[in-house]
Amino acid sequence: MAVNLKTLVIQVGGMFLAIGIVMFWAAGTVAWPAGWIFLILFFAFTVSISLWLMRNNPELLTERMTGMGKADKKWDQLFIWGANIAFIAWIIVMPLDAVRFQWSHVPLWLQVLGAIMLLLSFYFFFLTFRENSYLSPAVRIQSERGQSVVSTGPYRYVRHPMYASAILFITGISLLLGSWYGLLMGLLVIVLVAIRAVHEEDMLRAELPGYEAYLAKVRYRLVPYLW
Repeated sequence: MAVNLKTLVIQVGGMFLAIGIVMFWAAGTVAWPAGWIFLILFFAFTVSISLWLMRNNPELLTERMTGMGKADKKWDQLFIWGANIAFIAWIIVMPLDAVRFQWSHVPLWLQVLGAIMLLLSFYFFFLTFRENSYLSPAVRIQSERGQSVVSTGPYRYVRHPMYASAILFITGISLLLGSWYGLLMGLLVIVLVAIRAVHEEDMLRAELPGYEAYLAKVRYRLVPYLW
């Protein structure tokens, strides 16, 4: 399936501008090094993974670009709306906290640790994209693409490596941007993601052949030896 390059550029560029404008508007200044570091790292990864998918798995790239509108479960539609609202609020609160009002203070060494965690999340995201060609942003069975159970790569250790990577992503950004309030809000988002994982498993167990056996084989959802 061909990828519409113009649409991809508009989506990525639009997201970059929207997040940048919101962040620096909330911060009240563009003189915020941590904010620029986050934007550069995040969008460098977004462009890199998009180009990699365009070359190696254009069908997955198309699904990532269009799949959110294909959510057919009411609870997942509500989750997507809630997650988008929570993300916008999170992006606003962190610069308000770290820069404009300085409600909390994160030591520099923890900000550096946050950057490392963010980079690690990119690596785990890549491993997940490389392994799973059915990685839709919506919870659905892609019967039109012959979806089957994926049990290789990071899926050997946790059942939802994309969500596990998101934990590193959310925590890393909050620390990098220097916001304890952002970390607190991020924990709420992680709880919502965990709830979605449970509902997703119920759907996959009922609708995807072989998933029941996979559940018995891989015990942990997000964190090995924990949950």
